[in-house]
Amino acid sequence: MYHRNLLQTFLALTTISCLLATGISPLHAEQPAAPTGQVKGPFTWHSEIFPGTERNYWIYVPAQYNPQQAACVLVVQDGLHRAQQWGLIEAMDELIESQDMPVTIGIFVDPGVVPAPKEDAQPRFNRSFEYDAIGHRYARFLLEEILPAVGEHYQLSDDPNDRAIAGASSGGICAFTVAWERPDEFRRVLSTIGTYVGLRGGDIYPTLIRKMEPKPIRVFLQDGRNDLNIFAGDWFVANESMLSALKFSNYDVKHAWGNGGHDPKHSREIMHDALRWIWRDYPEPIVANDDDSNRRIRILLPDRPWELVSEGHQFTEGPAFNERGEFFFSDVPRGKIYKVDTDGKRSEFAADSPGANGLMFAPDGRLVACQNGNQQLVTYDDSGVESVLLADAPANDLVVLPHGVYYTDPAHQKVWFVDKTGKRHLIDDQLRFPNGIIASADQSQLFVADTQSRFITAYQIQDDGLVKYRQPYGYLHLENAHADSGADGMTIDSEGRLYVTSRLGLQVLDQPGRVHLIIAKPQAAWLSNVTFGGPNQDYLYVTCGDKVYRRQVASRGMAPPHAAVKPPKPRL
Repeated sequence: MYHRNLLQTFLALTTISCLLATGISPLHAEQPAAPTGQVKGPFTWHSEIFPGTERNYWIYVPAQYNPQQAACVLVVQDGLHRAQQWGLIEAMDELIESQDMPVTIGIFVDPGVVPAPKEDAQPRFNRSFEYDAIGHRYARFLLEEILPAVGEHYQLSDDPNDRAIAGASSGGICAFTVAWERPDEFRRVLSTIGTYVGLRGGDIYPTLIRKMEPKPIRVFLQDGRNDLNIFAGDWFVANESMLSALKFSNYDVKHAWGNGGHDPKHSREIMHDALRWIWRDYPEPIVANDDDSNRRIRILLPDRPWELVSEGHQFTEGPAFNERGEFFFSDVPRGKIYKVDTDGKRSEFAADSPGANGLMFAPDGRLVACQNGNQQLVTYDDSGVESVLLADAPANDLVVLPHGVYYTDPAHQKVWFVDKTGKRHLIDDQLRFPNGIIASADQSQLFVADTQSRFITAYQIQDDGLVKYRQPYGYLHLENAHADSGADGMTIDSEGRLYVTSRLGLQVLDQPGRVHLIIAKPQAAWLSNVTFGGPNQDYLYVTCGDKVYRRQVASRGMAPPHAAVKPPKPRL
């Protein structure tokens, strides 16, 4: 009896010691169970964005849900199975009850499958296509199909600060991709054993994170040192690279590294902490950190977003400034050229200029325009009187230098130089779609953007205006899901940096042709052209779709018409 009592006493003391070590009081070790939410489903969904696919999804409704109040949202890839592996439902029950996360509807979505057309065939399993692929397709699937379907029955918040998305492995990179593509819709990411490797382009993320203007996203990363290391890459190294890039660009990021493999064990262990962290400080909004102190090229200014200059157009192009600081741009489909005076008042400068596109001022003060509708280059004096400079010239964009005019003809894949005598010289006929064109700050180099390529082509300008030493120069980054850069208009700053409009945004290259920074587009539209302007030449003016915007930056252009300026030697 004595030995039995001694053993019981020892076990009791050991239990108390263990509880104290975990910070749990032995008097409160048994807490009342949190109210249990309901899991409803499965529901079957046939997608139009992923044609032919069908899938199941489930809905978790917390006990605290009030139909009169919009609930937050947590989307989880790989359906109910993933949620159960993580112990997610129990974690949400407890954290919502303790108010460590807000009242949140869970939506657990399976990947799509295209059923086999016959008995002796396999279905098409869409998981890798949907989850590993970078681009906005899966985000569209959630925003246009799944969330509206769930929203028919439950009050869901449409505030991006109220939306989280989570996944494991391919579902982990998918969660990040959704927020990366649509931070205006999702801002909280939980990624476990994420597949940021070379399966469908996800290995580019650490580079893009470092170069692109920061986005308002909060990210929790989990992985183990014994994760996969196969043909597509090393999963743990890739997650470390993601963490390093996110820290470099001052994202709100936290990680949990373990020694596990490609499995959910560690994720389940840290699920409470991960959810508590991504929802911490709620409802304080998640915002982008605009500190670019880590960057080699510092151009962005805090609290200087894009500002609207002009709207109500069809397709804007050709931004240009004259010596008086007056701003001009074209509306291509309407065949009009507009002027914005130094007080911001807009007026029609040329009411009938068919297909007016690229604009630039000549050294003598005349405005030169690519009037593509009439297949000619024209000039305008101060009062808007038009003169033909060159007939039979289907021009898209141009650059005017003291010894002549260079212009692009994308329809015929040609680049031309017109000397002072009016003689035309073929510069290049090997580009797929020559579009934007600009000269370097010192006017020794000519740059041409090829919309259907990822390269800017450079040529050295000779004394007679002809060119030599053609070379693929700038290496541009591509927007997800597109094989071409969409490179269009360009401008130069006084440091010799090249600014190129593209599908991905405004890409800024140093003198050796390396992209250092990608500035976000002001709206989801074609970014057609760019120039510097303002009294101090420290505003970037861009034409983007149906609008014109400007943004103050920490770099400067050169006063129009551009005089030759020798930039400083670049850091190599």
